[in-house]
Amino acid sequence: MTAAYGLMNGQVWAQLACLGLAFLLSAAIGLEREIRQKSAGLRTHTLVGFASALFMIVSKYGFYDVLGEHITLDPSRVAAQVVSGIGFLGAGLIFVRRDAVKGLTTAAAVWLTAAVGMAAGAGLWLPAVAVTVGHFVAMTLLTPLADRLPRSKYAPSHLRLIYVDRPGALREVLEECTRRGFTVAELEAEHPAHRQRALSIFLRMTVRGGGKVTELVTALSGLDSVLNVVAEDEHLS
Repeated sequence: MTAAYGLMNGQVWAQLACLGLAFLLSAAIGLEREIRQKSAGLRTHTLVGFASALFMIVSKYGFYDVLGEHITLDPSRVAAQVVSGIGFLGAGLIFVRRDAVKGLTTAAAVWLTAAVGMAAGAGLWLPAVAVTVGHFVAMTLLTPLADRLPRSKYAPSHLRLIYVDRPGALREVLEECTRRGFTVAELEAEHPAHRQRALSIFLRMTVRGGGKVTELVTALSGLDSVLNVVAEDEHLS
């Protein structure tokens, strides 16, 4: 009966167009996240935006057949529950490693995608498109800008590296960190358990300093004793 009501009032095709717009905009956001290899990518963002648009359409048009003299409709109630419910999905993307909180940007992108889907479902196509464009501006322009901002010397950075197990190798790593203006706050080393004689050592270290972590990683990679080094902070946002 609801579909028939929408058809008589020319709403069905408009609703499908809103769903299609939500699908395209959400997929565009998800594609950007997928390219960056984040935990929530193309499929997650597409489904979040697409479903949010449907919830919005249901909130607006899904209860016309029960309206009557003694029954009123508040179309904002379903939409409000979408805003609350998407928080649980975002919370699952956020985790804490040591003293650093990770996944906030990805969770915010999922939240934004839900808002884009709701706007598209409500027929507000211009704000939906504008916010999608804003997402790409924030991710492509603000990210390098944030990297260029002065870094607090108290901010921790987490590194993982593998170096050859030989005398003086660890000392070279620590001296290079000091030379680059970093102090080592935490240090955890382990030998590979599956080898009788360890030829390399896996090292986790937390450093603090006002220098650029990328330059430190490059410098450590240039040491003869270092086989591999990765800044964990670059992969967990």
